[in-house]
This record gives sequence, C-alpha cells and structure tokens, in this order.
Amino acid sequence: MTQAPETDFENSEHITHTLAPPITDLNAAYGVVQRLRARLQAAVRGRDEVIEMIIVAMLSDGHVLLEDYPGSGKTTLAKALGDCIIDDRPDIVTFRRIQFTPDLLPSDVTGTTIFDPNTNRFFFRPGPIFAHIVLADEINRTSPKVQSAMLEAMAEKQVTVDNRTRKLDPLFLVIATQNPLDLAGTFPLPSAQLDRFLFKIKMKHIPRDAELEVLASYKTRRAGIGQELPRATRTEMLDARNVSETLVHVAPEIRECLVDIAQRTRSDPRVLQGASTRSLVLMLPALQARALTRVRDYVTAEDVEALSQYVFSHRLEYAPGAETGDQVLRDCIGPPLDTLARSTMRR
Repeated sequence: MTQAPETDFENSEHITHTLAPPITDLNAAYGVVQRLRARLQAAVRGRDEVIEMIIVAMLSDGHVLLEDYPGSGKTTLAKALGDCIIDDRPDIVTFRRIQFTPDLLPSDVTGTTIFDPNTNRFFFRPGPIFAHIVLADEINRTSPKVQSAMLEAMAEKQVTVDNRTRKLDPLFLVIATQNPLDLAGTFPLPSAQLDRFLFKIKMKHIPRDAELEVLASYKTRRAGIGQELPRATRTEMLDARNVSETLVHVAPEIRECLVDIAQRTRSDPRVLQGASTRSLVLMLPALQARALTRVRDYVTAEDVEALSQYVFSHRLEYAPGAETGDQVLRDCIGPPLDTLARSTMRR
C-alpha cells in the first residue's frame, strides 16, 4: 500500500476572482461592513448588538462564544454570515455546523484518512472544520479530546491528522455556543480554550417589538429575504481586515489603558485569575475593527469601554463570595478609562 499524492483539496492554490478592485482605503472597507450589516440585519431581527460584535470579530480575526438558550437565532445568524460570502476558493465551503455531543471524535471535526480499495491508496477527507464560518453548537457538550482538536484549529488555524498538518483558510471563524442553564452532561471549557475566544456574548431575549416583527415576517424570511442585497467576496473581507489593522491608528495612551486594566484585574483580591497578555493582543485589532465600523481611523476610549466587557468577562476567575463579575470588571475598568479620557482632553 502506498500513500496517495496530495489531493486537489490540499494542492489548491489561493484562487481570487477579479470581481472588484482591491480594497485599500477606509471608505471601501466600510462598504464591506455595510454589506455585511445589511444582510445580517435582514436575516436576524432584534440582534443588532450581536451582529455588530460578529462583524468586529470577523474584521479582527477573532472567534466568538455565544452563551445563549435554544431557539435564540444563533444558527440563523451563523448561516446568514456564511451566506454573506461569495466563494473565490472553490475547495472550501462558506458555512458548516457541528453539533457537539459526548460521543463525538476529533476525526469527526478535523477529517480523517480513508483507504480507497479501488486505487489501493489512502486519501484525506476534510472534516467540517474546513469552512469559512463554523458553528460549534453546544461546544461544552463534547469531550476534552475533541475540545483540544478545536483548540489547535482556533489558535493556529491548522489541524493535524495522522501526523500531517493542514492549514485552514485565513478567513476561518468559529462561532461557538453553550447553554448556561443546562449543565447535565457538559464538559466546562478550560481556561486555555476560553482565552482563544475574542468575545463572549450573553444573548438575551429580544425586545417585544422585535419579537412581533419576527412573527409577522417569518414567511418572507424563510423565503430568503435579503438575498437580493449585495454580498462580499472572501478577498474583500480579508482586504477590509488588512485595512483595519494598517490604517486605523492606536495611540500609545490606548495601549497604556489596556495594560492598566489588566494590571488591576490581576491585583484585585476579588479576582483569582486576571486578564492575560493574549487578551490585550487580541483586543488591539478588535478596537481597530470597531473604529472602522464607526467610520473612524482612530481608536477612542469609547471603543475600549464598549469592548472590555466582551473581551475580559470570560477570562477572569473570581474568588468565592465575590460580587457579581460584571461589577468587579466595571471597578477594574473605570479608573484606567478615566485616566485615558483626561489624557485625551489635555491633547
């Protein structure tokens, strides 16, 4: 038996269609944001804040953990995001959903090597992780072994199968969910994996008016409302990400504020484990992406305040008997933000 040569999937080069000129300025990058926002808001009602965070995560190359309950629209949101992408890599699909269960195996996620009796050779069959948008549904219901396979994909954008490493696409984004109320048969995510998620978003019930709108428009949405709206290519999304990172300015005072916040979380007696350095590194492109979604070429204190809860909340471990996590985090964020605001006013 011999090992088969690389499959077409593994040998495929980056294929870019000239559907539009390269995006090199903020206005063109913001145009991509507008297209994503319009399609997502047409598909999902009453989730504008979550949509904004998803767009920021996409632009800043970060993964998202949704803490929600069944029937909250997470699958619809993830599918709609995948539908926003025009394929310019025919070897990768835009969206895949993985239902995590206790009996799931790492090969069910990453793929496996299969023997073909007709050719007497082995070939690699990619798993659902090889997609632009991956919905990891109820990620805390699977075993630590499968979570470790996800950890490599999320941290390094690659998977290792049979001692062979295969790269994922640069646009690769994980939207994971967990139900905080149903703890039976779950495996809590370890701190190392939680730290790989850029945002943790707690989804609440949508407002009454939005819920009425959902009931009134469910037939039109099932028929594909918003499909006529323009989409964006994979290349345009990567270009917009590059524009955000290169053209949006981050002042030294912003970086000092982030470090001061992290230091306060580490020294607070109510906190057992403070914010990691990785969280600060991941937050910089997220701040730049949020500034882009607000049509700004600079990061402000308002960006730091708006994202801090989503970035730090799942990374802190609180001491027994401490106040609510939200209050502790607000206490840690407040003084550095005040210092940042005063320094901005002096300038």
